[in-house]
Amino acid sequence: MGQLEKFLKLFIPPIISAPIRNRRKRREEKRYDKIPDRRFYDGVFSPWLGYGEFGSLFDAIRKFTLVSPARAWMLYSLASQSLSINGSFYEAGVFRGGTALLLKKILETNSTGKPLRLFDTFGGMPKTNAEKDIHQAGDFSDTSLKGVQTLVGTPAFVTYHPGIIPASFLGLESDVIAFAHIDLDIYQGILDSCHFIYPRLSAGGIIVFDDYGFMSCPGAREAVDQFFADKPEVPLVLPTGQAIVFKL
Repeated sequence: MGQLEKFLKLFIPPIISAPIRNRRKRREEKRYDKIPDRRFYDGVFSPWLGYGEFGSLFDAIRKFTLVSPARAWMLYSLASQSLSINGSFYEAGVFRGGTALLLKKILETNSTGKPLRLFDTFGGMPKTNAEKDIHQAGDFSDTSLKGVQTLVGTPAFVTYHPGIIPASFLGLESDVIAFAHIDLDIYQGILDSCHFIYPRLSAGGIIVFDDYGFMSCPGAREAVDQFFADKPEVPLVLPTGQAIVFKL
């Protein structure tokens, strides 16, 4: 707080000082009007507010995801970075298909030919660990395989793998993976996903853990921390609640 603001606050009634403060604030804000894309700043540049093609992509998935714009932007940016890395794209935990549609559109737009593999029960949360998880079996059951297929589509590069992880990974042991989005919320599913995906992840490949930092998903953080305790990679924890691993 500047000296003028301190003086106004201490010695001048609000009915007089408020207009002075407001005029000064408007003058300060006007200085930033010349910044390109000013509407995408919220103190700092915030592209998740709808910058570039991301705006239309998020509008298309908004009704079908619980992922916030900021988390979707991280997913969009990291998936885009992974386009040049050898391997398939994975999503473990699809729910209604919002982020799967985002990944599909990224791959489709860039014509990479990379497979997109989607793993989910497509019927809600499986059995959980009462000692590690808050979510319970049956949570997020308002989805279906048919509904997700209707939203995301069934192009040749998109494959659906209904079932419980790790059984739904069977048959993909020789796969190479460039990018994985793990959004399973619970300890065992995330740990099993790490055991399968990590050894098959290309150098430079990326894993995004959606729910690492959420209080509603304590098992998610425990699974990630446990798995990477003896690995050279250190999960990068984001203010969005996500954590990221870049394969060395």
